[in-house]
Amino acid sequence: MREQAGKPSDAMGRRVISVLAVVAMVIVVAACGSSDDKNGRATLNWFIFNEPSGGVQAAAKKCSAASNGAYDIKFQYLPSQADAQREQLVRRLGAKDDTLDLLGLDVVWTGEFANAGWIEPVPASIRSDVTQNVFRSVLNTARVENKLYAVPIWSNTQLLWYRKDRVKQAPKTWAEMVKMAEQIGPAKGQIQVQANKYEGLVVWANAMIASAGTSFLSAPDKIALDPRRTQAALAAMGTMARSPVAAPNIDTSTEDTARLGFESGSSSFMINYPFVYPSAKSNAPAVFKQIAAAKYPGITDGQPSKPPLGGINVAVSSYSKHKAAAFAAIKCLVQPENQLTIAKAGGLPPVRSDVYDRPAINGIYPGFADIIRTSIRDAAPRPSESPAYQDLSLAIQDALHPATGIDPKNPQKTYNDLKDKVQQAIDRKGLL
Repeated sequence: MREQAGKPSDAMGRRVISVLAVVAMVIVVAACGSSDDKNGRATLNWFIFNEPSGGVQAAAKKCSAASNGAYDIKFQYLPSQADAQREQLVRRLGAKDDTLDLLGLDVVWTGEFANAGWIEPVPASIRSDVTQNVFRSVLNTARVENKLYAVPIWSNTQLLWYRKDRVKQAPKTWAEMVKMAEQIGPAKGQIQVQANKYEGLVVWANAMIASAGTSFLSAPDKIALDPRRTQAALAAMGTMARSPVAAPNIDTSTEDTARLGFESGSSSFMINYPFVYPSAKSNAPAVFKQIAAAKYPGITDGQPSKPPLGGINVAVSSYSKHKAAAFAAIKCLVQPENQLTIAKAGGLPPVRSDVYDRPAINGIYPGFADIIRTSIRDAAPRPSESPAYQDLSLAIQDALHPATGIDPKNPQKTYNDLKDKVQQAIDRKGLL
């Protein structure tokens, strides 16, 4: 919402408003901390959401201490919701706020921020260090036109979670999963997904369309959406959404409602992130004893699935006064030991493939570390190179919500609407 500014009626009014504006600016700068050097030590303000486990803070503290007085990392916490995080960063960067140094970016923001000139390309001097053994799928979220603009620090992916007391073998496809669930029945066989009108629906749709063998875009400004493959993905979504084993709240479902639904015992299948494993251990011990994990289901039997990909990348603001120190801090933050620290504390998957060879990883993801590694390796990133990603996300949500509205026997109508809205998005037709 935009505030309406009143027009001052005289010189006194203008002076009062001017003084108040200056005071407000001072308060804002003071609230977000100083980036000025203190005794030769740079204060690096890291704007990121408050990941509650403490792992990120522990890594930052370790790197600050190891810098031998070069820098201190100070956290400036963004809101918990991704849209609100982006909005605050966009406002500050649009105003060329030089108090921003390190930026914790959702993996889908790279194209927008790079094209706006808000983030610095990663210098060649550290590029090999920060990309060594990083999954290619993850690195693709940090690049724009083959230039690295951010550094992945943690990743994420979704797994198929199921009840091993009700399911003998994990299904390979969505059709097989729906059939198994219907045999169990709606009382205990529900399938939990994320289909509310928000980014979670985009995550689901992107994974389904990629698993069918196509994509939303073939280039930042060029639509893909192969008709036959896209309609196969849409039909699978519609079949699941309209099935009697779909969660009753499917059209408003989120990661948390899915978690709660599975923990209640009414569900035998759930698509969700690894955080649900420790949650079930704490909140539903009886369910936890029966929980098992498998790779994201595919669309066609014999064709490997392309699971979702999430996570956070770290970038350096173009307006930072401490770019060299900020990149030095990033080099430290993404070291394997720090990735393990973050994974141990919050279950956030490492971005380096070789970290999954360490024995400690099996204690973090008991029995499913290799599934996470495979899922991230095979994952299909959302089209983060597109500077119009926010428009694109809204377009997909508008076209596909509610999922119960997708006719699995005739997905052509939904396909036509989706293709039209995606084209409008990449043409920047003002969906925002």
